[in-house]
Amino acid sequence: MTVPVFLSDAAGQAADTIVLDGPEGRHAAAVRRLRPGERIDLTDGAGRVAECTVTAAGKDSLTAEVLRRFEVPPPRPRLVVVQGLPKGDRGELAVEMMTEAGVDVIVPWAASRCVTQWKGDRAAKALARWRGTAREAAKQARRFHLPEVTEQATTAAVGSLVSAAALAVVLHEEAAEPLSRLPLPQEPGDIVVVVGPEGGVTDEEIATLRAAGATPALLGPTVLRTSTAGVAAAAVLLSRCGRW
Repeated sequence: MTVPVFLSDAAGQAADTIVLDGPEGRHAAAVRRLRPGERIDLTDGAGRVAECTVTAAGKDSLTAEVLRRFEVPPPRPRLVVVQGLPKGDRGELAVEMMTEAGVDVIVPWAASRCVTQWKGDRAAKALARWRGTAREAAKQARRFHLPEVTEQATTAAVGSLVSAAALAVVLHEEAAEPLSRLPLPQEPGDIVVVVGPEGGVTDEEIATLRAAGATPALLGPTVLRTSTAGVAAAAVLLSRCGRW
């Protein structure tokens, strides 16, 4: 059975015994029903890991003995996906799949044709859901570096991301160049992929992103939903750059 992963700041601290409490401890003890003798991995989400064995289980906490500590370096190159806001719960689906695939940074984008609008309390709640989804998906996928889900970005802010990237791509169904054939950057730096919303990317947005240095690219022969295009693009790029 796959060893479960839980988040704990204590994973990066020098201690022979760790008490896992709070929401993580409650989930481990009451939902997963872990018992003494079972293995768990604890991570601080920044690459530090403690391999542990459960020594005691309470109502809503676990005590674990540290067997070994190690640190996982952050993957390179970083993959950043700018995700146009999808309708309904498809945003969480996109975040979940991209996290499982290995995307490092997810940027919610308020594109012109987004049906969904993040404003006021709704924006805070939606962002919290995306971040919670990324957190849980990272544990499920045994990722020891949690992906970053940024604040909602404007097109101008996305342009700044694009201009600073080693490679920036905007997915577009009318692009001439397939994503699978774009030259990969030789210099270090982020790879940024821009995914439009259900209504697509406007000509003005394409012009802004191209001026910032993005290359329009075709993902494949079929048109994917915005919630699946990001993970499909991530799969292509992560395999090409050697991270898969």
